[in-house]
Amino acid sequence: MAKSPQHSSPLAALDNVRVVLVNSAHPGNIGGAARALKNMGLSQLYLVAPREFPAANAVWRAAGAADLLDKVVVVDTLEEAVADCGLVVATSARERRIPWPLLTPRQCGERAVAEAPSHPVALVFGREDRGLTNEELQACNFHVHIPANPDYSSLNLATAVQVLAYEVRVAALEAEKGAELSYADWDRPPAKASDMELYFDHLQQALGELGFIDPDNPRQTMTRLRRLFSRVRPDDMELGILRGWLTAIQNYIHKAGGKGRPGG
Repeated sequence: MAKSPQHSSPLAALDNVRVVLVNSAHPGNIGGAARALKNMGLSQLYLVAPREFPAANAVWRAAGAADLLDKVVVVDTLEEAVADCGLVVATSARERRIPWPLLTPRQCGERAVAEAPSHPVALVFGREDRGLTNEELQACNFHVHIPANPDYSSLNLATAVQVLAYEVRVAALEAEKGAELSYADWDRPPAKASDMELYFDHLQQALGELGFIDPDNPRQTMTRLRRLFSRVRPDDMELGILRGWLTAIQNYIHKAGGKGRPGG
C-alpha cells in the first residue's frame, strides 16, 4: 500500500514506487518481476486481474524474493491500482496515432525518484502478448519506451521490469549524492489519478450538455483532452477550480432551459 510521503532519503522513498502488472498471463513472470524489484530495492507490487495467482511457479521464479509475493496487492482494474498515485507512467512499445508525453527509461527513473517523496508513483506494465490497451495508456501521465534492438524488440515482462527498476535505483543513488533532480517544487500536490478520472467524466458530461461533443461519439476529442491534461498535470487545487468551472457551465445551461451551442 502507499507509504507516508515523509522519507528520510531518496532510497527510502523507493517504498513509494509501485510496479503494476496488468492481466499477467504467466505466474512465472510475476515471480520474476518480484525478484527484479527486490534486486533494485523496490518492494511494492500490484497485480491487476492476474490470470493465475497465487501460484507455485511464481514463488519458484521469485527465488529469494518470495516475501514480496506475500504482500502483493491484487485488484480488479488499473483504476484501482493507481487511484492514489500522483504520477503514473505506462510502458509502451508502439507508436500511437495520437502521441503521448514520452520519457526515456533514464528520465522515468529520475522523475519517479524526484516525486516519490511527495506521493505514490506507479510504473505500469501491460500484458505479455499485447501490452496495454489505448484506454489504459490514456489513464497515465507519461509513457516510457525501452529502446531495444528494433530487429528484435520483444522483451520478457520481468526483463522490462528489471530495466525500469534499475533506472529508478540509479536515480535514487545519484540523488543520495546530492545530484539535482528535475521535478520542481510546487505548492500543491498533483491531482490523484482517481480524481483525474472523475474530472474526465465530468468534462465529457459538460461538453455534451454544451453541445461541443456528441456524448455517444466523442471521436478523438476526449483522447486529445486527456493528453492535454496529462501533459499539464494540474495540482489538486487547480483540478478543484476546473471542476467548479464545469459545474458553473452546467448550471448556466440548465437555467437557460436547454443545452447545445447558442442558436442550436
